[in-house]
Amino acid sequence: MRPQNVIGLGDQNASFRVYVENRPKMPQYQQLFDCEPMQPGDIDLIYQHCGNGWRKLFNVYAKLLCALEPKLFHFPTQAASWQQYRDQFLLQKASDTALLFAAPALNPAESTIHLIAGRTQAKHWIEQGLACQLHWLNQEFAIDPSNKLLVTPYFDYRQLSNEKIEFSAALLKTLKGA
Repeated sequence: MRPQNVIGLGDQNASFRVYVENRPKMPQYQQLFDCEPMQPGDIDLIYQHCGNGWRKLFNVYAKLLCALEPKLFHFPTQAASWQQYRDQFLLQKASDTALLFAAPALNPAESTIHLIAGRTQAKHWIEQGLACQLHWLNQEFAIDPSNKLLVTPYFDYRQLSNEKIEFSAALLKTLKGA
């Protein structure tokens, strides 16, 4: 698979990247050709126009970042709560976070953490040529330590519960040390 441009929301140079298939169904997001930082209030605007699924995605993303080991990841130390982190930092300029809408461009020499939200999407990208060596831990989680890649359930409360967020955080801790 050819490396693609980093297309999505957040920090163009993020070292923590989450990948999903779909973009918010708003005109300004359908025409993205690079990674655009979110502005304060953009997350609320997406909730209002695109529905509860996007609210859940952003909430789970912020919860996961705040569940990470503070000695290894700076995200949990930036805000008093995951809600505050979501509203003040998530996917903004220099946030070190990105939500991307194309398959990852993996480079084992980089320290970037890649997280594909959803087993079905991960398998689709592998069928399309994503070069990785996933080790399936169970039906929902897979890891490729050499590429610092994790596959989790989709970012939704029912699929990625608080318990599974904690499990994801433990796996991310191992990737950070890998």
